[in-house]
Amino acid sequence: MVARLVIAAPSSGAGKTTVATGLMAAFAGRGLAVSPHKVGPDYIDPGYHALATGRPGRNLDAYMCGTERIAPLFAHGARGCDLAVVEGVMGLYDGAAGQGELASTAQVAKLLRAPVVLVVDASSQSRSVAALVHGFASWDPEVRLGGVILNKVATDRHEALLREALEESGVPVLGVLRRAPAVETPSRHLGLVPVAERQAQAVEAVAAQAEQVRAGCDLDALLALARSAPELGGAPWSAAGEVPAPVQGAPRIAVAGGAAFTFSYAEHAELLTAAGAEVVTFDPLRDEALPEGTSGLVVGGGFPEVYGEELSANEPLRKAVAELAAAGAPVAAECAGLLYLARSLDGRPMCGVLDADARMSSRLTLGYRDAVAVSDSVLAASGTRMRGHEFHRTVIEPGAGERAAWGLWQPERRVEGFVRGGVHASYVHTHWAGAPQAAVRFVAHCAGGPVA
Repeated sequence: MVARLVIAAPSSGAGKTTVATGLMAAFAGRGLAVSPHKVGPDYIDPGYHALATGRPGRNLDAYMCGTERIAPLFAHGARGCDLAVVEGVMGLYDGAAGQGELASTAQVAKLLRAPVVLVVDASSQSRSVAALVHGFASWDPEVRLGGVILNKVATDRHEALLREALEESGVPVLGVLRRAPAVETPSRHLGLVPVAERQAQAVEAVAAQAEQVRAGCDLDALLALARSAPELGGAPWSAAGEVPAPVQGAPRIAVAGGAAFTFSYAEHAELLTAAGAEVVTFDPLRDEALPEGTSGLVVGGGFPEVYGEELSANEPLRKAVAELAAAGAPVAAECAGLLYLARSLDGRPMCGVLDADARMSSRLTLGYRDAVAVSDSVLAASGTRMRGHEFHRTVIEPGAGERAAWGLWQPERRVEGFVRGGVHASYVHTHWAGAPQAAVRFVAHCAGGPVA
């Protein structure tokens, strides 16, 4: 059995990431093997979790992967660990819009049978904190609220008032954290700045978070709470178990990485490998050629808009990508990858694989998407239904090619993305653990064999 905690909050901005990452690093500093997890689709927080623990940060997204896969995916990531810390998303009971508790932190906590620790921003309240905690503790009797960590506490007097108020709630205070600018992580248009873009500063920030947590939290009580979680049962998720049979020939699939393309779910590479591929990472900011023998290309999410000048300046690689696509090789591009394949991004030349131009926008596009493939592609046969997520402040014109990738029906009906030769490019992020057939199909195309 893996001891486990879910770190939640009444709302975004309360300090979940700081507390969760600090706890991971503090427990790892005690010599425990800590498994880091994040509820929802977010790619950035898991990078900080990985820095704190030395293990891949893994997402638990009930919308994209299905509720039935949450416990198996958790068990897969936590295999061999002493403790798992799961950072929640938004407020404890917030999930997919209009779909009840689906994909909420509360739902994931129930699926994992894990106790919840509520991080409360106490900066503008005293006695009212007891009413807030009481409401969250009593809203859903299936959610076990095991304790509270009070964040952004101003003074000793403030702490005393908060503790006195919470004595009547029956929920123990497991930590009190003072305001501390040193532990804060800088943000920009899509949230926190990723670890890959500020490695040295991120290491310092995580160390400061761990020290703050060690000084302000009762780690022994938190560990005891985590160890009180009951047996979870069931078999861990396995990439090999999702693949009928690996393809022959071990086709080499190049996956974009580096500071410009930091968004990737760990299970994607595991599924590609299980399906028979050799996965090789390259950095479009530094490498002037694709890995030798590349049969297929995956360009996931990230921030090409931040690195537009450098990506554009790497003309040899842009040419290599265009030539690979022109030869009909399978190419899967999501969001940042879509922008990179465009003709231009904010006026700067990109790969020119798509007859489309991209630019930054003031409008945030954010939310889960129900999608159906409207064209046969290297990822999906026409009519295949998948679930995904959009998160960007860019637009691409036109928004879809002559052969679109997806038909979306919420929040509005539209077609989106591009299918051209072996290219599938779209704004929609997907989690292949929820649709393993996409990885299997892609590898089969890369191998040049029959495709189911």
